[in-house]
Amino acid sequence: MFIRVFIFTVLFAEISVAQTRSSAAAPTPTLEQRVADLEAYVNNSARGADAANAQTISNIPGPGPGHNAWMMTCAAFVLFMTLPGLALFYGGLVRAKNVLSVLAQCLGIAGLVTILWWAAGYSLVFSHGSAFIGGLKFAFLRGVDAHPNGDYSYWVSQNVFAMYQLMFAIITPALIIGAVAERMKFVAVLLFVAVWMFVVYFPIAHMVWGIDGWMNGLWNPAAKITAIDFAGGTVVHMSSGWSALVLCILLGRRLGFRKEVMAPHSMVLCMVGTGLLWVGWYGFNAGSALAPDGIAANAFTTTTLATAVASFTWAMLEYALRGKPSVLGFCSGAVGGLVVITPACGYVDPTGAVIIGVAAGVVPFFACTKLKSLFGYDDALDTFGVHAVGGTLGAFLTGLLATATVNPNLSLSAAVSLNPASQNGLAKIVGHLLWLEQLKAIAITIGLAVAGTTIIGTAVKMLIGLRIPPDIERQGLDINQHGEEGYMTSS
Repeated sequence: MFIRVFIFTVLFAEISVAQTRSSAAAPTPTLEQRVADLEAYVNNSARGADAANAQTISNIPGPGPGHNAWMMTCAAFVLFMTLPGLALFYGGLVRAKNVLSVLAQCLGIAGLVTILWWAAGYSLVFSHGSAFIGGLKFAFLRGVDAHPNGDYSYWVSQNVFAMYQLMFAIITPALIIGAVAERMKFVAVLLFVAVWMFVVYFPIAHMVWGIDGWMNGLWNPAAKITAIDFAGGTVVHMSSGWSALVLCILLGRRLGFRKEVMAPHSMVLCMVGTGLLWVGWYGFNAGSALAPDGIAANAFTTTTLATAVASFTWAMLEYALRGKPSVLGFCSGAVGGLVVITPACGYVDPTGAVIIGVAAGVVPFFACTKLKSLFGYDDALDTFGVHAVGGTLGAFLTGLLATATVNPNLSLSAAVSLNPASQNGLAKIVGHLLWLEQLKAIAITIGLAVAGTTIIGTAVKMLIGLRIPPDIERQGLDINQHGEEGYMTSS
């Protein structure tokens, strides 16, 4: 009996001491602090307990269920853009004998990039490191769990954030295959993409979106280039589009280019793919707000306006110049509008979106029709004309049209990080010289994409070869590279 009492007394004393220490280290929040945390959740701002010198804990220290639900939905939409959106869009534009090759390349890239993202990609982009590349703190997604990473969001689980950003990493190299369609080896595509991600995508993504990135003008007060990119004009479209141009030149023209008819085999598939891209793009653009808030609502609105206007503008240009508005014109204009509005959607108002839509319908149209004809490069599905030209145009127009009226982060004297000293410097240049910072980011993105692709493409060409043999190209990639046919017809 005495022993039991002694043990109970010791345990009670230990529990009391532990509770005393816990209370001393982090006092229970008051009612006012608990209400303030709920307000922070609704307003997508930091809890009081998130401050570096916080003296209290929070009763809601984890992610916000609404924010997580929003981001998981948006992540699914962005994956939807590649599988099946881009796959069908590109697949419909190639000849029937090569449709499965496009689908296989999209699927292969999705699997490969996911493995790279898990191993090192996420860490190299979103962990602290240098101004040019992140570190390996999150390699193999170590420590990437349901708790938020306050560098990027106080209310979204870091594993959800990592999966959302993975979908951007998947679609970016998949865009490149449009320029080299119908003539590049499947194994060469995978090898090129594997190296390209480390040389081009991961560094650019970290410089633009990483918390200590060189060109992250919104959230890094030490950024040397105070540029902005809401959803990926430089990171996604410029990096892939300019790389696509270099790679298609290295690869050479398709057999029969400008001598044979190489019309799309199914405009039905192309139109379906366009619709899936448009729907999925809401996750791409509105989701980049990382919360279902007013900024996301504006991105949703501007994405709709710019896309519809660009689609209509492109087709009406065809009507005026050629006498017939084509379904391909509507589809190309829609994708062009989506591309050009991407870096600006969270920073411009509806009128700015309409201006961007008109520009997106005109400039890429002439890039795809006149520029390609003038220089003679075989950009099979107009990846350069739409994504490189459109992404560059969008990045520049963002500098001209961005306004703090729709995104208060552009006018803050301190970033929303509970650190009053973390000035982002944008308030001084928005509406004045932001376009100059955008030009700097454009130049760096083009330089890295072109140089990196030239080196990687040349190395792969020397190592295993880039191009399929002529007899396989004539017969088709589907049956020779994958042992299947997209359409089985009886003899």
